[in-house]
Amino acid sequence: MRIKLLVLVLITLPIIINAKTIFVGSSGDYPDLITAFINVKPGDTVFLMSEKHKVNQHLQNIKGEPDKWIIITSNPRNPALYEGGSTAIQLSDVSYLKISNIVFSGQTANGLNIDDGGTYESPAHHIIIENCSWLGMNATGNNDELKMSGVDNFEISLCNFDNGAAGGSLIDMVGCHQGKIFRNNFTNAGSNAIQAKGGSKDIDIYQNFFQNCGQRSVNIGGSTGLQYFRPLEAKHEAMNIRIFSNQFIGSVAPIAFVGATQCSVINNLLYMPSRWLVRILQENLSEGFVRCSFNTFANNICFFNNSANNEQGINIGSNTLPNTFDFSNNLWFNSENPNWNGPNPSLIHSNSIINQNPQLKKYDHTYIIDAASPAVAKGKKFDFVEYDYFGEKFNNPPSIGANEGNPTISGIFDFSNVIEIKNFLSFSDFKKFLASKEEGLFLLLIYNITGSEFFNGILDTQLILENMNLVNGFYIYSLFNNTNTVHKGIIINY
Repeated sequence: MRIKLLVLVLITLPIIINAKTIFVGSSGDYPDLITAFINVKPGDTVFLMSEKHKVNQHLQNIKGEPDKWIIITSNPRNPALYEGGSTAIQLSDVSYLKISNIVFSGQTANGLNIDDGGTYESPAHHIIIENCSWLGMNATGNNDELKMSGVDNFEISLCNFDNGAAGGSLIDMVGCHQGKIFRNNFTNAGSNAIQAKGGSKDIDIYQNFFQNCGQRSVNIGGSTGLQYFRPLEAKHEAMNIRIFSNQFIGSVAPIAFVGATQCSVINNLLYMPSRWLVRILQENLSEGFVRCSFNTFANNICFFNNSANNEQGINIGSNTLPNTFDFSNNLWFNSENPNWNGPNPSLIHSNSIINQNPQLKKYDHTYIIDAASPAVAKGKKFDFVEYDYFGEKFNNPPSIGANEGNPTISGIFDFSNVIEIKNFLSFSDFKKFLASKEEGLFLLLIYNITGSEFFNGILDTQLILENMNLVNGFYIYSLFNNTNTVHKGIIINY
């Protein structure tokens, strides 16, 4: 069994005075989001009942504050469902908003749409999307499960994106900046799993799993109409998009640089694509625009067969500057041709490992290398790539690929970043503690040691006592009432 290196970070909500919880649904305070948000203020929580909710909800100017985020959530064990409609929820000019534990399915336009309301100088900002699921679109065109236009300072994590529209993306970003997309699953995309274009900049995409994600699993850049760029004066489709510690299984091409500059693809596994490993393209030919250039592709395991040997694995389009790229420390293995002599020579390659079997081993639905792999200790150190797909810390020099094949530390729990933790409870004692609480409105948060949110909701003692099943391990909990943090600590279940 593989043991993960896990770092604990206590995640707490700010202390909020006079915040309230609003219940939305057939038996709630309000029937739908539009009517509920008439009375929502910064710091409030909107709790969706576990049922199918009204779609085509367009909310504007929903603004929390830095210490008073607005939360839209539901029971993670029985999440709220938005099924059908054109767009389930559209959020325009919103800020300091967290969305969690919601399921989207069967929309004909976009599943969830977040935008700046067309005011490019005032983007939507500080958005967290966590533990949500998109089951599929009822569309075949350029329709996206999560569409974001003009969104800054965002995080998308622990979500599942499945069955995208044939011509769309699972996540499509136009003019988005300062974002993180991590620990998500993407399967069966149409054109793309993730697309970042229209002036998008400074976005990290890491520790995600991609399987059968269309034409280009990650489209770094694209082709955007000039009127849609954010900012309007941007002269690049994508800049400083960093893609690292991911696993890509299948697709036509896992990676495409398209009008992108200063972007990085580091320490990923690219496994069995159908036509290419990488594409270098320029689709936006507008005057003054940066040509696709100065990007980095390093420390990647490229495992493929003859079907992906088109142009020796790398497609180079016209109007690009391929000689400015850094292709270094990659392992290339053609599983069907023992005499394969290397990737497209039109690029400059350094420190490549050519046609040595990386010795991949199936691990659940992913692949790993171990200490016997020729990829171990053959990578180049990049300071921003600290942890692998599984949360192990990369050595220096690191292994090539998505996981560290020879971790020096494993299974050691680091509590150094846990603040103000004084209570260590067994799960049975934790349930006794909850049962002893006086009646009142309490918000309970429980995170496992990977940082994944296990429970986020209003404390229901009966639910906790009867239905909550924790696998063995460590958990962090925080309990809040309307005015203060009541209790926080670590649960040890064994």
